[in-house]
Amino acid sequence: MSIWGKIIGGTAGFALGGPIGAILGVMAGNMYDKKKKSKLNFNEIPNQQKQNFFALSIIILSAKLAKSDGVVTKDEIEAFKEKFKIPNSDLANVSKIFNESKKSTYGYKQIADQVGQLFADNKILLEELLNNLFYIAEADGNISINEIEFLKSVGNSFNLTENEFQRIFHSRLKNKESDPYKVLGVNRDDNDDIIRKKWILLNKEHHPDNLIARGMPQEFIEQANKELSSINIAYDKIKKYRGIN
Repeated sequence: MSIWGKIIGGTAGFALGGPIGAILGVMAGNMYDKKKKSKLNFNEIPNQQKQNFFALSIIILSAKLAKSDGVVTKDEIEAFKEKFKIPNSDLANVSKIFNESKKSTYGYKQIADQVGQLFADNKILLEELLNNLFYIAEADGNISINEIEFLKSVGNSFNLTENEFQRIFHSRLKNKESDPYKVLGVNRDDNDDIIRKKWILLNKEHHPDNLIARGMPQEFIEQANKELSSINIAYDKIKKYRGIN
């Protein structure tokens, strides 16, 4: 069963507290009670629940992102379904969460803050979550100013630094437009050894096996691989610039 089929219980949360209720409902075994809020320890949550939460966060924040540059169009919703290859059997469930999220009175900042808090000890997944939101923003071939502001705000909610945000942003650009130093999150005056060590660290952090172990669903690994490819291309560029063998 795909991750989309596994989060079907999350829709019950909408009757309790909108998109946030759905997120917490899934994480707490679909038993979230607004009157009995308790802090959840992300590290103690089973891996399947982490994956459910990651997927729900993508759906909810994508709906809010689509609305950030005006009215949500059918094309944007279809783009979401197509980009993440959602099986026909799960379309109704995902559409329900997406549509309820875009109509919800909860602001995206409230949701992003909560996602950031629950993933606070798993920053790599927060980076990958933002990376996937960039993927959605690119659906119409152009990222608007409003969408950039939205993504920056979400990055702040995730407690990502400006350097980390720029690293993700430049990894999404075409090769000719991206700054390889920013893709690696290093300075131009850093020595070769520092840059090499950062490249090695990023490869370890964003390796598919590590991401899955941390709670990323298999369905999102394709985008993680593209980011990993951007990291390796950036390092190759820097080596060429510097004459490193």
